[in-house]
Amino acid sequence: MTRANIDVERLREHFRTMARIRAFEEAAEAGQKSGEIRGAVHLSVGQEAVASGICANLRRSDYLVSTHRVHGHTIAKGADVTAMMAELLGKAGGTCQGKGGSMHIADFSIGMLGANGVVGAGIPIAAGAAHAVKLRGGSEIVACFFGDGAVNRGPFLEGLNWARIYDLPILFICEDNGFAATTRTRSLTGGPGPAARAEALGIPARIVDGNAVEEVDAAAAERVTRIREGGGPQFILAQTYRLKGHTAHDPATYRPAAEVEEKQRRDPIELCRETLLLRGVPAAALAADEAAARVEIAAAVAAARAQPWGDESLAWRDVQDMGAPA
Repeated sequence: MTRANIDVERLREHFRTMARIRAFEEAAEAGQKSGEIRGAVHLSVGQEAVASGICANLRRSDYLVSTHRVHGHTIAKGADVTAMMAELLGKAGGTCQGKGGSMHIADFSIGMLGANGVVGAGIPIAAGAAHAVKLRGGSEIVACFFGDGAVNRGPFLEGLNWARIYDLPILFICEDNGFAATTRTRSLTGGPGPAARAEALGIPARIVDGNAVEEVDAAAAERVTRIREGGGPQFILAQTYRLKGHTAHDPATYRPAAEVEEKQRRDPIELCRETLLLRGVPAAALAADEAAARVEIAAAVAAARAQPWGDESLAWRDVQDMGAPA
């Protein structure tokens, strides 16, 4: 991608967002390994450019649907990191009062409709939200994140087909990190891949380097504009790589060490740093941005720890009563 016309201030903001996501993920990983955070935690270390590049083009009123690897998307959309950390810790001040945990964060105040621990299950939810927007004549769009493993499940076909048939205002983003949990996706995927499948359904697709935040940003800007102008559903395939295992406890021994080492050279934060340095931003200024992110997240962890546990009565709220079994 040409880098002649880079908006340095916008790229610097991406750097700050990615630094905040990385700091949050590192704190979440430490919390789970210490036993303070219970349940599975899926880290997006190495995939920060996708979250930042896409969400920078969304309005606060736009909607977001995410996956089990949710933290980066939610932070990039504008969520409060203290409330997010409180959710991971199971505290009453969490985004879902501590009842959702890492895999089920939702925050309607920023349009975050929820994460989903079931692979691909967010796709029809996003299609439903986009259909609701269209029925009531709204101006919002829906951004739907999912992984490359999700394209081999039924909701992918159903959700994209529905979006195309009804011309819905939705941006599908496939974060292709090469793995479906612990299995290489290419060994499970027939044909030329996710973008071709989207095109086969009549949804325009664009493939981008998911580690180059400026490239993700440019693609998202173009696709979001198309949607807002009535162009219907659009698709972005962001090729990236998770630098950690499937979960925080996964050592990822199924990947050759040389492969991970090679991929680390394309860490999106480091690529962004290199570009900013070439554009004259001082190294000390970027180091200060990273330090500020770590301070912010450390304060969020401390504030979340200080919050009370939820009352037992919370367990019975927001639960549908289906009545006694027949």
